[in-house]
Amino acid sequence: MKSKWMALFLVFALGVEGAAPKKKAKAKAAAVKASGAVSTDVQQANKWMKPMTMREKVAQLVVGTTYGEAPGKRSADFRKFERWVRDLKIGGLIAVNRVVNGNVRNAEPFAMAAFFNRMQRLAKVPLLISADFERGASMRVANTPKFPFNMAYGAARDLAATRYEGAETAREARALGVQWVFAPVADVNNNPLNPVINIRSYGENADDVAAHVKAYIEGAHSDPNARVLITTKHFPGHGDTATNSHLTMARLEATRERMNALELKPFRAAIEGGVDAVMTAHMSVPAIEAEDIPATLSPKILTDLLRRELGFNGLVVTDALDMKGVSEKISNGEACVRAIEAGADILLMPPRPEVCIDAVVAANRSKRLSTQRIEDSVRKLLAAKAHVGLHKQKLVDVESVSDTLDSPEANEQAQQVADKAITLVRDSQLLVPLSAPARACAFAITERRNSPYGIQFLIEMRRRVLGVRATAVDGQWLDTELQAAADATADCSAIVVAAYVTGSDSRNEVGLPANLTAFVNRLTDGQVPVVMVSLGSPYLLQAFPKVAAYVAAFSTTTTSEIAAAKALAGEIAIGGKLPVTIPGFAKYGDGINRASRAAAPADAQK
Repeated sequence: MKSKWMALFLVFALGVEGAAPKKKAKAKAAAVKASGAVSTDVQQANKWMKPMTMREKVAQLVVGTTYGEAPGKRSADFRKFERWVRDLKIGGLIAVNRVVNGNVRNAEPFAMAAFFNRMQRLAKVPLLISADFERGASMRVANTPKFPFNMAYGAARDLAATRYEGAETAREARALGVQWVFAPVADVNNNPLNPVINIRSYGENADDVAAHVKAYIEGAHSDPNARVLITTKHFPGHGDTATNSHLTMARLEATRERMNALELKPFRAAIEGGVDAVMTAHMSVPAIEAEDIPATLSPKILTDLLRRELGFNGLVVTDALDMKGVSEKISNGEACVRAIEAGADILLMPPRPEVCIDAVVAANRSKRLSTQRIEDSVRKLLAAKAHVGLHKQKLVDVESVSDTLDSPEANEQAQQVADKAITLVRDSQLLVPLSAPARACAFAITERRNSPYGIQFLIEMRRRVLGVRATAVDGQWLDTELQAAADATADCSAIVVAAYVTGSDSRNEVGLPANLTAFVNRLTDGQVPVVMVSLGSPYLLQAFPKVAAYVAAFSTTTTSEIAAAKALAGEIAIGGKLPVTIPGFAKYGDGINRASRAAAPADAQK
């Protein structure tokens, strides 16, 4: 069922220029009638908006970038954020990860909550604070339950687990001072070369993805005491692209008929399920928009398709405007104006918020953007702020943050779904679980030195598989070191290669670097059988067709590392099913069932 506050948004959404006046009037009347008691949200929105200048109204549509840290008052970062919030009066902030030496660094939860409280105190109108909590708060915040990536949920085929994750994410978000969650991902990943979606997707089957998206929304909206806005992304569907839109504009080569059957299905389900917001994609879609521009700037995609055809009446937020998929050809200010012209309400992460605000204000003065068009979006945003209760309480109790985040139940749920997701794709020699574990060798392979990946896996292997020789290998190893490591495996009963390969904001491919690829090939060319464990992209089997056994975990999180080690040790049954096709090797739905060592021998393989 759609959120009640969204019904009233129809009043403003259908005010998009060009709609028939009689139809608009009827729609407005119906929306007002349907809204009932929630009209108080719009009343509060009007109260906030009434004294605003046009510049202040435009500023409300801008969301600035922070790292969720707590910079000192004299730091350059704090002065910048203070200027954005107190002086520019922007409408929101988003917490993203800081990257240090190529590795992602998560924020500390108490620092994040304290920082957002500090920013809220500076704001005349409460800030709407957002974060990409695609796998719970753990995607951005340290010391929180480690939910695996979405594709693990697709492999586990557990909608109840997805529903639980949505509910828990809402609780975690509100405890940290976040009211707007940019999840779930609704992209259908049917392209093995996709460098940016990959395991962030629930899989390649549109119906399955739609079911998980809807379950997540249900969970996230289930607790009235942890009310958040939920966002589905990246419209109209980023799963079948082979280009990273952080680096350049992607392109969807699909017919409109195919899009109806695939890409748009999860978005339709999300709208039916009452999703609060939709995030745009920085990719061209020739089947809908002939001009070579990203969907973010296309009226045909955001207004004609999303608003009018699919009937979405909530908030439309751009993907980050600092991404090259939109910024490489169009200036920051012009992109902000064109996004609003296209039908977007919220301008996310412009590199310089003041430039964005100036451009939109100038477009209003020149009559390029009407005052009503801008006010429609401002009113929707402000009503959303009221919907999540920011007019009643904009601060969080920092002392109680750990009461929410320290959840044994959530940790257990995260581990259970990671366990259930483990999928045995290939094992003709019955190597899994390890038959002679004391003589096994294991490598955790990561691209960068000092990466957090692999640490937990090696710890778990040493603890659960006594006698195993476990080694961390990274892309900085010299060829001579890699050769020596390969030579030292001659007396191993089996070689486990845990490979951490996933999409990245900074590159356009998914795979191991050349030196590590050569190392794995040396191992598979030898006499000792290799068991590859993919802690990330399931498509890695294509690069290493000689591996004797292949296990997919679909996730780089510590819970998935633990699950993989448990499966290799025979502590858990293996029953996951591929949510994607691995071309030339395995079909959607494939997966070998294996019992745990404690199960009856007759159940060992089906």
